[in-house]
Amino acid sequence: VMLKREFERKEASGSPRPLMLVVLDELNKYAPREGQSPIKDVLLDIAERGRSLGVVLIGAQQTASEVEPRVVANCALRVVGRLDAAEAQRGEYGFLTPAARARASLLKPGTMILQQPEIPVPLLLQFPYPAWATRPSEAATTADPFARFE
Repeated sequence: VMLKREFERKEASGSPRPLMLVVLDELNKYAPREGQSPIKDVLLDIAERGRSLGVVLIGAQQTASEVEPRVVANCALRVVGRLDAAEAQRGEYGFLTPAARARASLLKPGTMILQQPEIPVPLLLQFPYPAWATRPSEAATTADPFARFE
């Protein structure tokens, strides 16, 4: 209800500023390929017309093949992490070159493939590990940085 109301407010204003970001994890639950969800129609509207109104949809999911095709087709940027080999062959990943599809099934954590309209080929991105410990076990193993050389 709130998302629909905000989208209608942006429509009525006629101005794309300020931008409104809609961030959804597990997008396939909210805009499923099969069946309905309470906000699927609103998300379709945002995906198809949102950019011109200053509404940006950022969706994340494990498998794009489970998301409504009209939402996937309207993505300007696509980021792919490690994919199952069968999933990589699905039509939703047609933007990947054959080599990138093969590589996607081998990606390590922190490595992703980015496709965007300004560059004609997908880019391989690698995110560095944080310079600080994120778990107690990491802090214990890095307490003495020279211990591994003994």
